[in-house]
Amino acid sequence: MADYEQPQVDVPAMTALLDGSYVEVRDLTRKRLVEYASILTDQRDLDRGKFRERVKDVVVELAGTGQTGLGFPTEYGGGGDIGASVAAFETMAFGDLSVLVKVGVQFGLFGGAILQLGTKKHHDAYLKDLVSGQLLGCFAMTETGHGSNVQALGTVATYDVETHEFVITTPDDHSRKDYIGNAAAHARLAVVFAQLEIGGQSEGVHAFVVPIRDAKGKVLKDVRIEDDGRKIGLNGVDNGRIWFDGVRIPRENLLNRYADVTETGVYRSEIDNPDRRFFTMLGTLVQGRVCVGGASINASKVALSIATKYALGRRQFGNPGGPEELLLDYGLHQRRLLPLIARTYALHFAQEVLAGQLHAVFSATAEVDERTRRALESRAAGTKALGTWHGSRTIQECREACGGAGYLSANRFDALRADTDVFTTFEGDNHILLQLVAKGLLTDYSSEFSDLDQLGMVRFVAGMAVDTVVEKTSVHKLLERVKDILPGGDDWAQEAEIVDSEYQLAMFRWREEHMLAGVAKRLKAGMDAGMDPKEVFSRCQDHVIGSARAHVERLVLEAFVDKVRATPDGPNKSALYLLCDLYALSAIEADRGWWMEHGRLTSSRSKAISKEISELCRKLRPIAEDLVDAFGVPAEMQAAEMLAPGTVEGQRM
Repeated sequence: MADYEQPQVDVPAMTALLDGSYVEVRDLTRKRLVEYASILTDQRDLDRGKFRERVKDVVVELAGTGQTGLGFPTEYGGGGDIGASVAAFETMAFGDLSVLVKVGVQFGLFGGAILQLGTKKHHDAYLKDLVSGQLLGCFAMTETGHGSNVQALGTVATYDVETHEFVITTPDDHSRKDYIGNAAAHARLAVVFAQLEIGGQSEGVHAFVVPIRDAKGKVLKDVRIEDDGRKIGLNGVDNGRIWFDGVRIPRENLLNRYADVTETGVYRSEIDNPDRRFFTMLGTLVQGRVCVGGASINASKVALSIATKYALGRRQFGNPGGPEELLLDYGLHQRRLLPLIARTYALHFAQEVLAGQLHAVFSATAEVDERTRRALESRAAGTKALGTWHGSRTIQECREACGGAGYLSANRFDALRADTDVFTTFEGDNHILLQLVAKGLLTDYSSEFSDLDQLGMVRFVAGMAVDTVVEKTSVHKLLERVKDILPGGDDWAQEAEIVDSEYQLAMFRWREEHMLAGVAKRLKAGMDAGMDPKEVFSRCQDHVIGSARAHVERLVLEAFVDKVRATPDGPNKSALYLLCDLYALSAIEADRGWWMEHGRLTSSRSKAISKEISELCRKLRPIAEDLVDAFGVPAEMQAAEMLAPGTVEGQRM
C-alpha cells in the first residue's frame, strides 16, 4: 500500500470508452430519453389502458425520428447499421422499460422476422410502414402448452392447393399463441410460427404474415384475441393470446427466405435437413437475445447509479457525539455494491464483443460459414443468460441497500425490478439457453450441430473418444500454456499472484476445461452402461449447465482483460484494472467450494483472495461515484425522490 497511488477517474473519457464505436448514437438516445422522461412517472399515475396508449405514442414518435429503425436497410427508411441499432436499444434501457420492450417487439421481433425470414416482396410490402411506426405488428411464436419447445408448436398452416392459400388453425387451447407483445391492443399483423402441412405431410415450423386487425383496429374474422391481463411488470406492453379458426392467407404470406411452396403445392428448400432448416431460421433472429442481455446490463447501471449515490449521502450510526458514517464507508456496504459495479463493467465489455460479432456476421457481404453462426448463437445465448441474471440480482441488492427508501415507487426500484424480471425467461429461458451453449461446446459447433437435439447430443458425445471432445474445446492444452506464463510449474495455482490477470484467466479456463471434460465422461459412461439417453441427460443436466456457465464466465473475463490491456495508460486504465481484479476474484470467491474440491484453491489462498477483495473495495471506494457516473445514465433517469437535495443527509431508517 505504501506505493499505491489512488487513480482519479476521467469520467467523460471513461463514458466514451464504454460507449465504444457508437458514442453519437448513444448520446442521441440519451437525449431522446430525457425528452420522454415524464413517462417514468406516467406509469404510476395512469391506469393500465392509458399507460399502454402513452407507451404506444412514445414508440411511434421515436420511430418518426429514425431512432428505432437503425438496423433496417436505408431503402426502407432505416439506418443500415445493425451495431448502431443494438447500441441504441441497450441505451434505451436507462428509461422506461415498457417503451424498450414495445420497441423490441415492433422492430426487433416483428420487424426482424420480416427482414430476416422474408424476401424482397415482403420487404417492399411491409418494411417502410413498419420502420416508420405506421404499421404495428407482433411476433406470434410462443404457445401456452409448448414454451421453449418451438419445434413442437401446435398451430397449423395447411396449404389449400385449389385456392393457393394457407389456412391457419389453432387446434386446441394448448396451441394458442400466448404472452404475445402488441397483440392485445395494437398489432395489425402477426408473424405467426406454425407447422406447415402440405397434402397431409408436415414440413416443420415456418413463419407466416397473418393480418389480425383492420386499419381501424377491429379484430378480423376467424381471429380471437384476449388480453393476458396484469403482469408483474411491463404493464405498458399489451400482451395477449391469439387463436386462429381457419384464417386464410395468400400463398405469398409465407416468409420464404429458406423455403417456399409452389402454386401446385410443391415444397422447396435449399436446406434439405428439416432440423438444420429450423435452426437456421431461428438463428437469424439472434439479435433479440443480444439486445435483451444488453438491456438488462444497462438496467443494472441505473440501479447501481441510484444506490451508490444514496450510499454516498445517507448516514447511519457512528461515534457518539460525532457525525454518523456514510453507508458506503462501511466495509459490508462496499462489499454489496462494488463487486456488482465491477461485474457490470465486465458484462458491458463482453456484450460489446458480442454486439461486434453480431454486426460482422449480419453485415457480411459474403456468406458466413455455419460454424461462425453457431458460435455467435451460443455466445448470444450465454451472455443473455448471465446478463439477465445479473440484472435481477443487482437490482434486488440495490433495492435492499437503500433500505425502506428503496421500497418506495418514487425511487424507481419497483419498476426496475418488476420490468426486468421477465428478461430471464423471454428470448429463451436462461437454463435452456445454457444447454444450447453446452451443446455447442461438446460438438465444437460441428456440421452436426443443427441436427442434434439434447438426446442427439448425448449420442454424439458417446460415439466419440472423450479426449477428442476435450481437444475440440478452445481451452485445450491449457496446462502446458499456463506453465509457460505463470511461475510454480504444476503448483501455478498456488504460486502466482492473485491479482495477475494471467492467473485469473488460467483459473477460469481450467474450471471450464475440467467441467466440460467431466460432462463428456458422464455422458459417455451413461451410454456405455446401456442407460436410456433421456435418463443420461437428465442425470447430467446440472453438470451441463455448470460447464456452460463456466465457459461464458471465461469469455466475460477475457473480454474485460482485453479491454483493459487495450486502454491507454493513465488513471482510467488503473481504475479498470482494479475493477477487473475485483470481478475475477469475486467470481472465484463465489465458487471457491468447487475450486477447493478440485485442488486448485487452498484454504489459505481462499482467505487471501477474500482479503484482497476487501482491499480492492477500499481502493475503489473513493472513485465509486465516478465509476457509476461513467455509465452515462442521465440525471432524469435517476429521478429518485430519495436523491433530491436535503432528503438524504441525517435520515434514520
